[in-house]
Amino acid sequence: MTVPIPDSFQPRSLMVVVAHPDDAEFMVAGTVAKWAKHGCEITYVIVTKGDKGSDDPTMTSSKLTEIREAEQRVAGAILGVTHFEFMGYPDGYLQHTLDLRRDITRLVRKHRPEVLVTFDPTHRLVGESYVNHPDHRTTGDAAIDAVFPSARDRLTFPELLVDGLEPWKVQQLWLGFAAAPDICVDISDSIETKRAALAAHPSQFGDDIHEFVIGMGRNDAKDHDFEYGESFKRITLDAPVHPTEPPEA
Repeated sequence: MTVPIPDSFQPRSLMVVVAHPDDAEFMVAGTVAKWAKHGCEITYVIVTKGDKGSDDPTMTSSKLTEIREAEQRVAGAILGVTHFEFMGYPDGYLQHTLDLRRDITRLVRKHRPEVLVTFDPTHRLVGESYVNHPDHRTTGDAAIDAVFPSARDRLTFPELLVDGLEPWKVQQLWLGFAAAPDICVDISDSIETKRAALAAHPSQFGDDIHEFVIGMGRNDAKDHDFEYGESFKRITLDAPVHPTEPPEA
C-alpha cells in the first residue's frame, strides 16, 4: 500500500528523465501539472529521439524525430514544463555507458532539481502483458547513477567543473512505474490535463488512450480517498525538500 503525498509538498524544482517523448506523460504528467500550478520549475530530459516508434512504411527516422519532438513540446506546454533537454540518443539502442551517465549528470548540475523522477530500472516485467522497454530500464539506471554519486561528487567528471557546473545534491529521487511503489500523488484535479497532454502525441496514440489513462489513475488511487493518483518509489537522499513536510508522508 502506498502513502499519500500531502498537498503541502511542493518542490521548487523538478527534473523528469525519460527515454522517449510521451514517457513522461504516462508516468508523471498529473504530478507535473499539479506542481507547475504552484510555481515549480519543471525540466524534461528526453534521452532518445523516439525515432523508431512507427509502423508507417513511409516514415523515416529523421522525420519521426521532428514529429515527436514537436509533440513533446506541445504536451509539455499543456502541463507547464519550463525547460526541455533533448539528448538525441538513438531510440532502441540505448546502453548504460559512462558517456550517458556524464551527459545526464551535466543536466542535473545545470538545472539543479530538488526532486528527480525517472524509471524504476528493476521493473522488467510489468503485469502479464508488458515487458518494460530496455531504453526505460537503461535510462533509469543511468539517471540514478547520475544523481548518486556523480552529480554530488566534485571529483567525478571533473570536465564538468571546467564548464562551470558545480556539484549538486538532488534531495529526493522518485521512481515511476515502480515494482514496489510506496507513495501516491493525488492527481484528481489534473487528470484531464494529463489526458490532454497524452492526446498531444497523435503519432503514437488513438482515442483509446483516454480510457487507459483513467484506468491507470484509478488503479494507483485504489487504496486512497481520492479518485486518481500517480504512484512512485521514493528515495530521500538529503534533507526533506521543505521542512514543513509532515515526517510521516
